[in-house]
Amino acid sequence: MKLSKICANAGIDCRNAGDITVTGFAIDNRKVAPGTVFGAFQGMQANGEDFIPAAIGAGAVAVVARPEAAVEGAIHIASDNPRKCFAEMAAQYFTPVPEHIVAVTGTNGKTSCVEMTRQIWRMSGERAASIGTLGVTTPDESVSTGLTTPDIVTFLSNMSGLAREGVTHVAYEASSHGLSQFRNEGIPVEAAGFTNFSRDHLDYHADMEDYFAAKMRLFDEVVSENATAVVWMGAGDSGWNRRVVEHAEKRGLRIMTVGEQGEDIRLTRREPTQLGQSLMVQHEGAERTINLPLIGAYQVSNALISAGLALATGIDTSKVWDAVARLQPVRGRLERAVIAPSGAPVYVDYAHTSDALEAAIQALHPHVQGRLITVFGAGGDRDHGKRAPMGEAAAKASDVVIVTDDNPRGEEPAEIRRQVLEGARVGRGQEHVREVAGRREAIHAAIAEAGKDDIVLIAGKGHETGQIIGSGENMRVHPFDDVEVARECAALIAKAGNGGAA
Repeated sequence: MKLSKICANAGIDCRNAGDITVTGFAIDNRKVAPGTVFGAFQGMQANGEDFIPAAIGAGAVAVVARPEAAVEGAIHIASDNPRKCFAEMAAQYFTPVPEHIVAVTGTNGKTSCVEMTRQIWRMSGERAASIGTLGVTTPDESVSTGLTTPDIVTFLSNMSGLAREGVTHVAYEASSHGLSQFRNEGIPVEAAGFTNFSRDHLDYHADMEDYFAAKMRLFDEVVSENATAVVWMGAGDSGWNRRVVEHAEKRGLRIMTVGEQGEDIRLTRREPTQLGQSLMVQHEGAERTINLPLIGAYQVSNALISAGLALATGIDTSKVWDAVARLQPVRGRLERAVIAPSGAPVYVDYAHTSDALEAAIQALHPHVQGRLITVFGAGGDRDHGKRAPMGEAAAKASDVVIVTDDNPRGEEPAEIRRQVLEGARVGRGQEHVREVAGRREAIHAAIAEAGKDDIVLIAGKGHETGQIIGSGENMRVHPFDDVEVARECAALIAKAGNGGAA
């Protein structure tokens, strides 16, 4: 594709483009080939401008960078916001894209919502995919792992690749990092969902207002002009979600509110059942009873937001509600890993904020006849301020709390545990809280202790299949899957109970 055409389509002044042919886009100089447009951005840990000479040496024909960056031997496309400029150009190159695209943002629930939306589309007969923390999930259910929001080149390449494979519907997670770094630009977004908002990522964002502003880029700038905003309005909304509606109204978007206070999809009743929960929902003047095969109040929120997104993309109402009643659990989101030898179910959940941890525990409480035993930790090199609140939230609502390691990264694991324990001991008291450093040992201890009426919750890592220890050149990712480890521990306990050696 000609550079001049790319620039013209993106509305970028590039008078020196001439007859240059573009063969690709890259933000990593090691991925540059002859004909590449290179994006040189300033980051928190590295400055892409330092790699401009290497990129040009590898064949870059143009460099998108700040006006003051030094570019010799290639066209300098100067911009005060090079990330946004690069994204808008790349979007002209990676075509086509699927006809129906929706995005989901919020602190918790993004992964579940995009996956549930994909499931509803698939059960309605559409070729659908999702992109997010679990990776790219395609219509044939195959998954390639990835980040919550991949870099802009990977993101657009994935979108174009899915379209070429015949995918017509895609739901993707829009993280605050991705939105603030313009990793979602340039494609038509038909609808956007907002789940909830609570403390997270303050190691990256200056404060909660800065974090919220990053989320609001989805509604203020990224979605298409006539898009629909699907916003959860629960009974206990803290005010953030109402502010989302105000942003959508200011932009002139169609608004669909969902939840106990929702005007478009109103949840009027929720009752736990043995295998899920029974819902009463009002929509389009009709009242429907839906047997949702998932446990937990927050799974209701995720399911109804997903239903709203499917409706916003034109899926028939009856097909949507039929599909909601057949939704399957999402990997690592209140996923039942195993039944302990005692008969206690063991659940794994990705909860890694105090709000998410509290929601996961509350989801399990109606199903607990005995004790709720919670195993969790906090990640290293992340927001320190959320550790004590996580400990307090877990301890207040659990009968037994075992604080262990999560992904320590470059921090001392014992110090992370100490900070979590400070909050946990405020929340419950010494006798209900203990520390077990090794995550495998902690999981084993919880399952071994659980009686037949108890439930075990292992929180923090969810779908992750590795434990990150160290940072920089010393970083190592050790294989560790909470679900697999729980199953292995249960098998060992069963063997020991039958006279074998643990």
